[in-house]
Amino acid sequence: MTEQTSKSKDPLHGLTLEAIVTALVDYFGWEELGQRIEIRSFVIDPSVASSLKFLRKTPWARAKVESLYLFMLREKSRGQTRSLPG
Repeated sequence: MTEQTSKSKDPLHGLTLEAIVTALVDYFGWEELGQRIEIRSFVIDPSVASSLKFLRKTPWARAKVESLYLFMLREKSRGQTRSLPG
């Protein structure tokens, strides 16, 4: 078995969309998430369930969510702390 088949280098490999959305909400919160990716399910009565329903049908929005998740991972790996505005 080669290393390529035994372990994927893709940080999204094996993650569910639900796990990605939940991690983003935990990290950014709904308000900031809705500012970074302007979709109704993040802004108006946000929930993981409504977000998943929309993201599964909307490839461009899912791509933005996955990209933001990768950004979050990079930010965390650099040890950057979240600063609150104000």
